[in-house]
Amino acid sequence: MTNFSFDPLLSLSGFLVGSLVGITGVGGASLMTPLMVLLFGIHPTTAVGTDLLYAAITKMAGTAVHHRHGHIRWRLVGLLALGSIPATAITLWVMSGMDRKSAHSVAILTTSLGIMLMITALILLFRDLLMRYEMQWLKRHSTPSPRTIDAATLLLGIILGVLVTMTSVGAGAIGVTALLFLYPRAKINDIVGSDIAHAIPLTLLGGLGYWMIGDVNWLLLISLLIGSIPGIILGSYAAPKLPEKAVRTTLAIVLVIVALKLITH
Repeated sequence: MTNFSFDPLLSLSGFLVGSLVGITGVGGASLMTPLMVLLFGIHPTTAVGTDLLYAAITKMAGTAVHHRHGHIRWRLVGLLALGSIPATAITLWVMSGMDRKSAHSVAILTTSLGIMLMITALILLFRDLLMRYEMQWLKRHSTPSPRTIDAATLLLGIILGVLVTMTSVGAGAIGVTALLFLYPRAKINDIVGSDIAHAIPLTLLGGLGYWMIGDVNWLLLISLLIGSIPGIILGSYAAPKLPEKAVRTTLAIVLVIVALKLITH
């Protein structure tokens, strides 16, 4: 990818992925990163690094909207960032010392990406069932103390910092679902808004870190943004008119197929 030139197909792919993000709310990395790796032959670390900056830019607009409507819990965002920012920095430091172009490193990255996509797909399929189980559990047990919930939120930030920095996947479906378990009585809009707000420093730091170690392609990033920004806007308008559960199930099936392809790649 050192000689990468502008490719309209990448912008088209960005548009399609952006449309699905607007419809389902699932993070673009769940689709964009594997698309770059499998269809366009982009090296996994370049795909991850570029996608992290792509995510940081596209999530800024979403954060502004949620903030305007008061749907961000900034204390929650701070707790997540307290764990994720150091974890991201350490993960980048470890990766900077790796031979990222070796077959062994590529295998680790693609397999990790495949596993994260599989987890995302399962969450999309079974989130409602999991949430019903948790509400039943809460009726029979006492609510954890605020200190315990704060510690769990901090731990979640650490986990997301490592996973997102390695694969660019996890800040969306996985992060939101984990937060719904930790804060079951919170409004869904507050959880989504807080997750998106936290994703900005996480993905921005990760993306800049990859750029510093030479694994970001700026022309590739521009190609994706040209297509994805209109796609996200269009998808957001189309979302209320589409059967959300059917779209989510179809997306989950696609993610399972892609995950299996990456794991056996």
